[in-house]
Amino acid sequence: MSSSTIPPSPSRQIAGITVCDTPLVRKALDFAKAHLREFAYLHTLRCWIFGTTLIPYTVTQSGNDESFDHEAFSIAAILHELGWALTTPLVSKDKRFEVDGANAAREFLRTESSKGDEKGKWDKHRLQLVWDSIALHTTESIAVHKQPEVAAVNMGTFVDVLGPNCVAMLPPNAQYLLTKETLEAVFKELPRTGWREGCIEALCELCRTKPETTYDNFVGAFGEKYLEGYTRDGKTMLDAFDKMA
Repeated sequence: MSSSTIPPSPSRQIAGITVCDTPLVRKALDFAKAHLREFAYLHTLRCWIFGTTLIPYTVTQSGNDESFDHEAFSIAAILHELGWALTTPLVSKDKRFEVDGANAAREFLRTESSKGDEKGKWDKHRLQLVWDSIALHTTESIAVHKQPEVAAVNMGTFVDVLGPNCVAMLPPNAQYLLTKETLEAVFKELPRTGWREGCIEALCELCRTKPETTYDNFVGAFGEKYLEGYTRDGKTMLDAFDKMA
């Protein structure tokens, strides 16, 4: 395993997995906990841990010679669901939840990097890396072709959303990184209790409160299945194309 795939000091272990533990990562944890419901907060922690285990795969696939930015990846994973903080000023009335989350994380970093020991550590590249990681965390077909940090956030999210049975759906040369013992340890320390119900409610809430942001993506499918009265009929790109044609 390349040294670039191992979180550097300071680090700590959660469920037996070594994760990045810088002061700013800890501030991100506090920020996420303050703005997310418990089911969503625990989800972000599990995504962070699962993504960490998959870093060797994403680095190898990218062929990127640059050092993996463990801090940027960790903060993106921890803050990636800020777009579900529907009762806070972090959420817009007209943007997809992934974009709201990416914007909120960027503002968090801009604020924190303007003071104290963090001053000057977050240039445009690092800010964009976090923004892309969050904005694309639900778009696997694009995220896996971006930087390894972006891919790791996406893959960690994929694992936790679908649960333990999804490992067989990972690429063969990534599956060995997520052992049964690792999954069991993570789910024991950070239980998925309420995850499915909470996820459905959060996505349906988006369909209720700003449906125009859901018609062109997977969120709309949840509205169609679980939310009475919601429909995408006449509102998709294909509908628009047929009208123009």
